[in-house]
Amino acid sequence: MAAASNLPPGFRFFPSDEELIVHFLRRKASLLPCRPDIVPTLLLNLCDPWELNGKALQSGNQWYFFSHATQSRTSPNGHWNPIGADEIVRSGGCNVGLKKTFIFFTGETFEGIKSNWVMHEYHLIDGSISCSSSSSSSKRSQQKKGHSDIESNSWVICRVFESSYDSQVSFHEEGTELSCLDEVFLSLDDYDEVSLPNN
Repeated sequence: MAAASNLPPGFRFFPSDEELIVHFLRRKASLLPCRPDIVPTLLLNLCDPWELNGKALQSGNQWYFFSHATQSRTSPNGHWNPIGADEIVRSGGCNVGLKKTFIFFTGETFEGIKSNWVMHEYHLIDGSISCSSSSSSSKRSQQKKGHSDIESNSWVICRVFESSYDSQVSFHEEGTELSCLDEVFLSLDDYDEVSLPNN
């Protein structure tokens, strides 16, 4: 997490769905460094959402972290239930990932109480990237990659927030997204600070 100390004052981390997958998750799955290297790795089943302070990267009312893909999304005091259909995330005309949405329920599975906690879980698409106009050369280049489908999909990146505070969610839905690099330079006059995980 040393790279975080080199960020300018007032840095705010508000990546789009595309940026989370292309600039962070894909690099994590490929064993490449993420820049800025500020998103920590957590085990999802060891943390309830209200315990993410100091563990995940906090920006506003949202928390970000990498985790291993798992079928069981239970935690010490509840579980994450999927809602809605998976969304395709696209970049440059290509399908690059999936966005899954979950609601946190406190208590036992199938008997829990619904909370306001929401999680967006981002996955890489199995195998090669799916493009609307792919050529044979691009297919060959994808086949040369050294990582298998299982390796690529062993990682996910998560965004967790409370739905009752939706101002920052609408920031992405209204088509006013800025890249994370744009945010570095354009938000220098903003006094909201990124809360970094404790070491």
